[in-house]
Amino acid sequence: MKRTALFLIISLFVTTAFAQKRAMTTDDIINMDRLGSSMISPDGNSVIFGKSTLDWDENKRDTKYYYIPADSGAVYQYIGEAGASDMKYSPDGKYISLKRSVDGKQQLFLLPTTGGEATQLTEHKNSVGSYEWGSDSNTIYFVSNVPKTSEEEKEYKAGYDHLFVDEPPHGQTEGSWSHLWKFDVNGKEETRITAGDLIIGSFSVSPDQNRVVYTARFENRRNQQYKSEIYLLEVGDSTAVQLTDNEVPEGGLNWLPDNQHILYTAAHDEEWELRQSKLWRMNVDTKEHEMISGNFPGNMRSYYITPDGGQVYFSGTVKTDTNIYSLNLENGSVRRLTNRQGTVNIVDMNKNRDRVLLTYDDVQTPQDLYTASVRNLSDKTRLTDLNPFVRDSLILAYHEVVQWESYDGLEIEGLKYVPQELAQDGSAPFLLHIHGGPAGVFRNSFSPQYHVWAGLGYVQLAPNVRGSTAYGDEFLRGNMYDIGDGDYEDLMSGVDMLVEENWIDEDKMAVRGWSYGGILGGTTITKTDRFKAASLGAGVFDWTSEYAMGFNHDVRLWYIGGEPWTNPEGYRERSAAMHADKVTTPALFLHGNRDRVDTPQQSLIFFTFLKDIGKVDTRYIEFQREGHGIREPRNQRTRDIEEIRWVQKYTLGLDWEPWDRDKKEDEASDE
Repeated sequence: MKRTALFLIISLFVTTAFAQKRAMTTDDIINMDRLGSSMISPDGNSVIFGKSTLDWDENKRDTKYYYIPADSGAVYQYIGEAGASDMKYSPDGKYISLKRSVDGKQQLFLLPTTGGEATQLTEHKNSVGSYEWGSDSNTIYFVSNVPKTSEEEKEYKAGYDHLFVDEPPHGQTEGSWSHLWKFDVNGKEETRITAGDLIIGSFSVSPDQNRVVYTARFENRRNQQYKSEIYLLEVGDSTAVQLTDNEVPEGGLNWLPDNQHILYTAAHDEEWELRQSKLWRMNVDTKEHEMISGNFPGNMRSYYITPDGGQVYFSGTVKTDTNIYSLNLENGSVRRLTNRQGTVNIVDMNKNRDRVLLTYDDVQTPQDLYTASVRNLSDKTRLTDLNPFVRDSLILAYHEVVQWESYDGLEIEGLKYVPQELAQDGSAPFLLHIHGGPAGVFRNSFSPQYHVWAGLGYVQLAPNVRGSTAYGDEFLRGNMYDIGDGDYEDLMSGVDMLVEENWIDEDKMAVRGWSYGGILGGTTITKTDRFKAASLGAGVFDWTSEYAMGFNHDVRLWYIGGEPWTNPEGYRERSAAMHADKVTTPALFLHGNRDRVDTPQQSLIFFTFLKDIGKVDTRYIEFQREGHGIREPRNQRTRDIEEIRWVQKYTLGLDWEPWDRDKKEDEASDE
């Protein structure tokens, strides 16, 4: 009897707590606080982090920076209302450098860590770009574009602003040459250390500050990143030595402590291949190089070198999970240091590389900031709790990593999301998500839109189709010259699995995606009539017309092959708009009018074709001032609300009304 009574009490408590929670809404997503750029002090004792909050009235987000001890404790605002960006500690920990706008140009400021006001350091003629401290804590190195001369500026403002496209330094848009500069903090003197006409990418200064390596190009055509090479410059010598000579873009440059070897990232050392980025080591005196990360099968993120140069720490994604790993630079062995289901990312490390600043999140846990000792990463200290209302007030979807066999026997993996208390009786509506990329991946991380859709009753599947990253190079190359075929079959075999398992109603299915997700979503509705609604964001639907305006290197080299004049049938066959007459699914198009990744005319093409054919309902919403992603809060809300409205109407026949944001704001103020 006692056990029965206890069980009833517990059940009543759980049921009551669940009843007090509510489904997540689009406004909850917009209202969430977000973690900004963060860093740990060189001694590992303190952390500065950014927190982005919504200003709905101003239609923007504001970021403020806060100080907290690394072992947690009292938090206080560290940077005043003047704001900051791109903050870095000096190696000795005495100062923090930051950027602020002065007369429309980004300049460096210096703030003592002991307190006080930030004072302006640079008065450079143009904006300061990427920068790093020298090891002496008295020198800062930075990149800056070459400004127009006074005469050039005068003529430019008078109307001589025409653009000679693809004539260096211009590409499809106006460009500038750039240089590396050295700035003496005490003497406040700047010195240019590179010469000639060049465009600098990444750079790194040797520990003894006698050498600099950098990547550079001497032209600016959009799809010729492979013409960037690594160069070595002895400080004080204007003649640079070219270290690489290939057709591969390199990046992620870092010196090893011996001042002779560098590490860098590249997919290959000869050709621009479709492979996950690898870590390489080079002797800059002999130019001898070798791949040192070949034992790691996943996708590496930014890396941190130990003071003795013996190890590298990095975050790596393998399938749906991201963990922290170490790489032994002597023998290439890789060791996993965390074993979490979810996403553990290194944000920063202290100077000795024995303390780490990291973030953790998973499907049901929003991202927050933590510190830990490298020796015991499982014993981490939580520094932030940015969105407790998600945990305390919202009903979230259940999730599961699922696998299935595609048409050719290839195993595909994805994330399945199910509303809480759903009966597995085949009655639930279904939404298929398609990730961006193509070399993207759905991870075990907090993506709130899945919970919103679950709150509306949808079972969802987010498949990592062939061509996704984090599953090894062979899988990544799985859709080479096959885009829209094998990956489409991977999607549909996943849908079939859910139908066979009686999770979903086959007559109530919709599909959505953004970027490559929009592209493959567009192809999907030309190949099947199984979906009742489609939402296609920022896609490309006619590869021939996009060849000139957008990216074409990946299509030309890997996904279609050749060019529109050498492979016209290939480009036509894999363009969804060219099969518009086969579409029976009502399609919503969403695109930013400043998108230069996938140009907005692509949505206009497919939309117009469907509109003129007249067989299905279609709608196109173009978002002002937006690029490939949607940034303004009001545009974000419109995007999400209109997508839900479209899917609800054509999948379920509902005249769905969105949440009343003004009412929610009033309720929040009353509380």
